[in-house]
Amino acid sequence: MSLEMKVPSPGESITEVEIAEWLVSDGDWVDKDQAIAEVDSDKATLELPAEASGIITLKAEEGDAVAVGAVVCLIDTDAQKPEGINEASEKNETLIEVKLQDQKQETVKETYASGTASPAAKKILAEKNIVPSMIKGTGKGGRITKDDAVKATPSMGTKRNRLTESSRKKLSMLRRKVAERLVTVKNETAMLTTFNEVDMSPIFEIRKKYKEEFKDKHGVGLGFMSFFTLAVVRALELYPDVNSMIDGDFQIKHDFKDISIAVSGPKGLMVPVIRNAENLSFRGVESEVKRLAILAREGSITVDDMTGGTFTITNGGVFGSMLSTPIINPPQSGILGMHNIVERPVAIDGKVEIRPIMYVALSYDHRIIDGRESVGFLVAVKEALENPSELLMNNEIKKALEL
Repeated sequence: MSLEMKVPSPGESITEVEIAEWLVSDGDWVDKDQAIAEVDSDKATLELPAEASGIITLKAEEGDAVAVGAVVCLIDTDAQKPEGINEASEKNETLIEVKLQDQKQETVKETYASGTASPAAKKILAEKNIVPSMIKGTGKGGRITKDDAVKATPSMGTKRNRLTESSRKKLSMLRRKVAERLVTVKNETAMLTTFNEVDMSPIFEIRKKYKEEFKDKHGVGLGFMSFFTLAVVRALELYPDVNSMIDGDFQIKHDFKDISIAVSGPKGLMVPVIRNAENLSFRGVESEVKRLAILAREGSITVDDMTGGTFTITNGGVFGSMLSTPIINPPQSGILGMHNIVERPVAIDGKVEIRPIMYVALSYDHRIIDGRESVGFLVAVKEALENPSELLMNNEIKKALEL
């Protein structure tokens, strides 16, 4: 029988996805739960696993936009698995047993490597009389996609002596949606940014003294994110307008603190959410940050993991940024930007000292957050970071770190 594989719903409100890349070819044998395609939604890129084992027939091309619930492929579950198929096809290699006329068997190895065209791309290139091996593919492992073939010209079939080349690649649905949202934020919000600086010496001292013991006991590092997350939670309690959003003519204030954190993944920057951060300890925040970072790195993060935050923290400092004006993550009304830590000369009690200083930035929607709230919020964050033992740990550091 043929099993119809339909596009599952990646998340609430998503009605359409785009086939970013087929990880198998038409007529391949696939095993149940094997990743057969990558699909883009306007919120994330997800893998599509095979629902059963069998021979696959593709019903959509790479780059096609398909509705949630639409059939994208068929799997013949009655088909017999060809002899010689490598069970561990992790490298996109398929071993096919070919019976020769003299009944001898020869193993043919097909590898999807750089210069190999997808079935759709191969057909298009053949019509254009273009040799696939001369085209630079933009797919996984250098594979030539349908989009590459459509854009290819006969002149590309021969080597060129130019020192520079230009390429054209369609933006993923996720990147297009991000671009659309960023422009919308700039056009539809009254976004302003206020700045301050933080002396990180107290946090450095706590981490230096307790980070090894913390890691040995809890299995996670004592990083900066727990200090910043808990400082933000405290500031949101003091200035609840920053933890709100606009809905038409209404302001919605949240009594919970779901903190979105920007993390880098293979598909780019993602913003998963630490749920109810107001109920978490230093250990709880660090454990959740580690869990979400691993999911993002492995590409297994879900739309639900990235939905519903009330405030965002982004750390451009890991990339070397000294100062920036972060863009609000809608429908939220505020975002805190962390930056790199640099030793700077500062005046302490009338004397110049060298201290590790971080510049911080709060971008906010001025339609519902006034200057008093925005500046007050950022000062509250600064105060907590510069006096964490009192304001975040109640003067009981070891108890707060659960040591």
